[in-house]
Order: sequence, then C-alpha cells, then structure tokens
Amino acid sequence: MVASEAGGRAVQADVSDPESAKKLVDEAGDLDILVNNAGLTRDGLLARMPDDDWRAVIETNLSSVFYTCRAAVRGMMKRRAGSIVNVSSIVGLHGNWGQTNYGASKAGIIGFTRSLARELGSRNVRVNVVAPGYVNTRLTDVLPEEARDAMLTNTPLGRLGDPEDVAGAVRFLCSDEASFITGEVLLVDGGLGM
Repeated sequence: MVASEAGGRAVQADVSDPESAKKLVDEAGDLDILVNNAGLTRDGLLARMPDDDWRAVIETNLSSVFYTCRAAVRGMMKRRAGSIVNVSSIVGLHGNWGQTNYGASKAGIIGFTRSLARELGSRNVRVNVVAPGYVNTRLTDVLPEEARDAMLTNTPLGRLGDPEDVAGAVRFLCSDEASFITGEVLLVDGGLGM
C-alpha cells in the first residue's frame, strides 16, 4: 500500500536466496536505486553459537546484499547511472558483545560496498552505506531495559533514532545532491560512534 501511494510498487522475496533475489530485481525492472536493508539478529556468545545462527545472519544480512547487487548492477552500468545504498550498523564498525555474527555481517557490508564503489564508479553508479546506531525498531524493542539505558547514556543526543532518521539519510544518498559521494559510510547514530 505504501509503495503504491508513493507511485511505486512493492515486490517481495527472500533475498537470502540467490534465485529469489534475482527474480525480485528482474520483477522490479530497470532500477535507478537499490536499497538493501534486510537484517536479522541471532545474538549469543560465540562459544555457544549454533552454526545455523551464524549462517542465518550472514545469509540474510550480507549474502543478500551480494545477490541483489549482482542482479541490479548490469542494468545500472549499461545506463551509466544508479545509486545503491546498503544498510549496515554501528555494530559493523565498533562490535557489540554477543553479536559476532551480526557484527561480521554488518562489517562485511562496509567492505563489500567500498569495493563495489570502486568497481562501479567509472560507470557513474554510486554505492554507499548508511550505518544506523540504535533505532526504535523490533530489533531494539526486545533489549533489556539496562541495555537500552546504557545505549542512551552513550549517545550524545540522548535518544534512540527513529526509522525516519535512517530513511532521510538513505534518501539523501540516493538523491542528486549526493552525486559526488560514493564509497562512504554515513553514521546515523546520534553521535554514538564518534
């Protein structure tokens, strides 16, 4: 419904599956913009982390970025235009206790993005990262109160972000105003990562 109100259309797929991700991009048609923001957590200490929790997080958070970008870049390169924004996390830059799988997936997005920006720059395709801090979402709703309080104490702006804060950063990086920005990581974290 939101997509149609904005003049677009929604296409849904399991982006952790290479064939589904390709089909998603094919169904969407010629893309000017690709935003990768699929993500999940399966937190736990590394010493006790099941292989399935590692794989699920890496496949959903990181491999999906590879699958969708691979499917989308040929058209962008051919048209010599496009913007890709991959959503990472402050955890990909600074780590977090009990999140080795999540941290690895989000750090991988940053390295992937910077490498892809170098590959696609000569074709006028920009590739950037938005790395949110702690944002009011289902992922942060489940945090214990003491963990939430610690985050707020360490965030200079003294609040959690809102999804609109992240959306504004993504929108900017996709706009013509950001036409000379590629390979960058834009922290949207209330100052937490400085």
